[in-house]
Amino acid sequence: MVSRTELIILFDGGCPLCQREVSFLRLKDVSKSISFVDINSSSYKPELFSDISYREAMGSIHAIKASGEVIKNLDVFREAYRIVGLGWIYAPTTLPVLAPVFDKVYQLWAGWRLNLTCRPSLDRLCKLNDINAKQEI
Repeated sequence: MVSRTELIILFDGGCPLCQREVSFLRLKDVSKSISFVDINSSSYKPELFSDISYREAMGSIHAIKASGEVIKNLDVFREAYRIVGLGWIYAPTTLPVLAPVFDKVYQLWAGWRLNLTCRPSLDRLCKLNDINAKQEI
């Protein structure tokens, strides 16, 4: 079976909740249509991924469709779950009355994710990432 990447998900490999989500999606993605890129890896290069900076990717989840379109926030989960055949789980988040509520809840979650997982602030992580990148040069 030839697999074709339909979606590249940029994820925070330092986040235990993100790791669980990625593990679940990998398990469900039997056709291997989704690629996962750990933005905390020293090999992460924004220029290879639609110039999505470390800061942007850490601020909220991003993905790149096969067409090159960049999607983020809940749209990433909607697309990933659709690809693995579980789109019905996120279907309620697209309903006109509920979509703005779910989108707001995700934005709040994204803003608090680092605190809730006992991680340094986004500014601190960006500084550490910059320091590590300079040391590799």
